[in-house]
Amino acid sequence: MRYLLRPLVGLASIVGVVAVFALAASLFRGDFADTVPVTVISQRAGLVMNPDAKVQVRGVQVGRVASIESLPSGEAALHLAMDPSRLDAVPANALVDIASPTVFGAKQVLFVFPDDPSPQSLRAGQVIEAQHVMVEVNTVFEQLTSVLSTIEPAKLNATLGAIAQAVSGRGQKFGQMLSDLDSYLATLEPSLPALNRDLELAPGVLRAYADATGDFVSIADNAASISESIVDKQDDLDAALVSVIGLADVGNEVIGHNRQSLTDVARLLVPTTALTNEYNQALWCALAGIVEASHLPPLKAPGVEVLAGFLWAQERYRYPLDLPKAGAEGGPQCTGLPKLPFETVAPYVVADTGTNPWRRTYPGIILNADIIKQIMFPDTETAGPPRNTAQIGMPG
Repeated sequence: MRYLLRPLVGLASIVGVVAVFALAASLFRGDFADTVPVTVISQRAGLVMNPDAKVQVRGVQVGRVASIESLPSGEAALHLAMDPSRLDAVPANALVDIASPTVFGAKQVLFVFPDDPSPQSLRAGQVIEAQHVMVEVNTVFEQLTSVLSTIEPAKLNATLGAIAQAVSGRGQKFGQMLSDLDSYLATLEPSLPALNRDLELAPGVLRAYADATGDFVSIADNAASISESIVDKQDDLDAALVSVIGLADVGNEVIGHNRQSLTDVARLLVPTTALTNEYNQALWCALAGIVEASHLPPLKAPGVEVLAGFLWAQERYRYPLDLPKAGAEGGPQCTGLPKLPFETVAPYVVADTGTNPWRRTYPGIILNADIIKQIMFPDTETAGPPRNTAQIGMPG
């Protein structure tokens, strides 16, 4: 048995070393760490996306890719094993990019903060759509190879030769063109905010134009009809234009020779037009009344028909209150004329003329004492109406 002891000890040592390395590798990979699942759905996972790839947020690793699954829809599902202690660092509406730190490096999953991060954090079992997957260099080479395989070298050589011949000796012009373009862009740059605002308003304007398309088409049709009419009548139009030119020449000659006389006539018309403007209300009232009278039916007999009636007596003449005076102001006015309702008296215009028959109203019968005096004493000096209500003053 002693000769078997040394091989068994060696085997146990080897198994122990392997177990230590396996344990270290498992610990390094995080196989024994507590994780929560999160799924990322992407159009593709990339050629160099492998399990155990890093999952990072702002350069800090918060998990790893546990496995990659191909879905029946052709998409790829990346099952992530996230560190539960760091889920709070990832907002629930975080964006996902699949990219590599270098051109030829392996892919990794990057959580990107949106413009308005959610106050809620990422939760276990959440499914997120990947926004962007970085294109690999070999994919670019593959696409470039497919493009180059369809190009005929002879035609490509001819095209490049023609381009070289076209640009030969024109370097200075191309340089000047680029300088001018740079100056144009520098001039346009301060107006970019206004241009962005115009582009934002453009959809509404275009919708308005789209709604008015029918009207624009009608205008175009009408313009075509008008153009055809002008073409058909171009001889008459030419004759009319020649006549207008001749009339303008004659008018210019007449006005030029008589400009002083016309100026004098216009100056002499100033007082007349000023007076007419002052009495425009009265003139308008008279002319409007004539127009109204012209629409009336003809009279049975020549003359004027008057509708007369008896009214209550007005205040009699009083001295010196009713002495006439010229103090009225304000100019002429129609005061309801020319259209008055039936059986209506035009309102009286109160002015500073020394009298106002409507100053007092007597809705009743007033006894005329002067008539009684004249009947009883015809030869007395009291005959005639008194000058005032108090019977004071010389009779008139």
